[in-house]
Amino acid sequence: MQESGLINDEEFAVAWTQSRHNAKKLSKRIIAGELRGKGVDQESIDAALDGIDDESEYRTAFGLAMRKYSTMSRLEPEVQVRRIQSLLQRKGFSFSVIGRVLQELGIEVARY
Repeated sequence: MQESGLINDEEFAVAWTQSRHNAKKLSKRIIAGELRGKGVDQESIDAALDGIDDESEYRTAFGLAMRKYSTMSRLEPEVQVRRIQSLLQRKGFSFSVIGRVLQELGIEVARY
């Protein structure tokens, strides 16, 4: 089946990656795990994830955070931070990306 083009891990991985990143706003880490679970080889996963650069991942996280932030104007900053962090963590974004998003939004909570 693979020779006839019916099964192609690389094409599947690229299509899955684009779909999940653009529609579901998932991070590369979550997408890689999904592809591994579907039996896609690591080489195909790496090739597919190369299509998402760090800036694109940040823009995706920032867009999600902005949508969430716009609905929480009456909440305390600590609650806003906690909810945005939770959303971005569930989507698989790294702590460095989450920190950068919170800093850009201007709602970082002081750490003691």
